[in-house]
Amino acid sequence: MNHDNLLAPYAARSAASRGRKHEEPYKDSRPVFERDRDRIIHCAAFRRLEYKTQVFVNHEGDYYRTRLTHSLEVAQIGRGIARRLHLNEDLVEALALAHDLGHTPFGHTGEVVLNRLMADHGGFEHNRQSLRIVELLEERYPGFDGLNLAWETREGIIKHSSQYDHPGHPEDDDFEPHQRPTLEAQIIDLADEIAYNNHDIDDGLKAGYITLDELAALEIWQDMSALVSRKYPHLRGERQAYQTISHLIGHLIDDLVQTTTENLKAYHIDNLEAVRSHPDYLVRLSGETARKNKQLKAFLYRQLYRHYKVERMRIKAERFVTLLFTSYKENPTLLPRKLQQRFDEHGKERVICDYIAGMTDRSALDEYKRLYEPYERV
Repeated sequence: MNHDNLLAPYAARSAASRGRKHEEPYKDSRPVFERDRDRIIHCAAFRRLEYKTQVFVNHEGDYYRTRLTHSLEVAQIGRGIARRLHLNEDLVEALALAHDLGHTPFGHTGEVVLNRLMADHGGFEHNRQSLRIVELLEERYPGFDGLNLAWETREGIIKHSSQYDHPGHPEDDDFEPHQRPTLEAQIIDLADEIAYNNHDIDDGLKAGYITLDELAALEIWQDMSALVSRKYPHLRGERQAYQTISHLIGHLIDDLVQTTTENLKAYHIDNLEAVRSHPDYLVRLSGETARKNKQLKAFLYRQLYRHYKVERMRIKAERFVTLLFTSYKENPTLLPRKLQQRFDEHGKERVICDYIAGMTDRSALDEYKRLYEPYERV
């Protein structure tokens, strides 16, 4: 069955993809974006997300989300939205699973530090690093570097935007920077936000860094908590909190689908080119829900992301990443010989940056111990 025939007229279609950089002989007839999704799942960078920080560093406990579990939650939310809007679920899932491939160890702290250290060498931004991974750094296939993903998938990676991302670099020119991406790519921005806001509430409560009493001051939490109390009047404690989080995710998805559907109708969007040429993103939350969601984000920033224990780890992580980068730069023979051989082509600093960005929290800490603790085996 041709799944493209079941999609809305403004959806991205595998059959209409702009294709890949390199021609390949395929062993089967999977659609373009399904193949991209599978390649992302099997690449080394995706596996390393298991040990990369979301908010809590990996060794702080087995319960807390990592970049990998976050990516799976984004994929789950994104697929649900795409299904209801009759968009291409394969492309949404591929983008959800790829959107954090370029993240450093120690979360956004690692990104900030590498960007500072690379200021004179092109900087660092994790969307660009994700694209660099799928276009160059993965080494799995004969005849080309990278994963040779479809143009639309790579476009969605570089145009992903959240409150932390800063797209807009010269290498973006290959992906029509003045055009909107597909609706499938637009979904990822908000699916990402819905996922991390809600799982950070869960993780923050579990860690004891935020409390239910503090959440009770937020309008959106009040709304969902009241709804849960009406449905389950005898529910208390953790179960009540879990159900409130679950209903909050459902509410945000419902609002997004309804608002996006209204936008598509209001602006007479009936094909993909109309999506691309529209002056703004069409996938949105309603004004009232966006306002309440902004309150939640501000609360999490203030109470969780700047909690003194999170700050302590942030300061330590800055030191780890800075010392590793400086040591490799001043003593490049510390690096594996294969990496040293790439200096002439890519530049010493960029090779070092790629190496550190690819580390997990665990491997970065192990490397720190090997380099700086005298009794640690090298």
